[in-house]
Amino acid sequence: MKTRVIVTLKPGVLDPQGKAVHHALTGLGFGGVEDVRIGKIVELDLADGTDDATIEEMCRKLLANTVIENFRIERP
Repeated sequence: MKTRVIVTLKPGVLDPQGKAVHHALTGLGFGGVEDVRIGKIVELDLADGTDDATIEEMCRKLLANTVIENFRIERP
């Protein structure tokens, strides 16, 4: 079972990588970009029957730093 975990910074957390990408896009002439936030996608191939509670535990223990990041789980 394919599962995606999307990890993003919580609002208000400084995102220097996002700022660098924003600056680069502006420098390349791409107007209209008001803000950039960088996150990550983790793709998991899990055994059938893996429940949401187990995936959330994976996120809380390893995949996301819940002090500064949010996560959401997507299944096709």
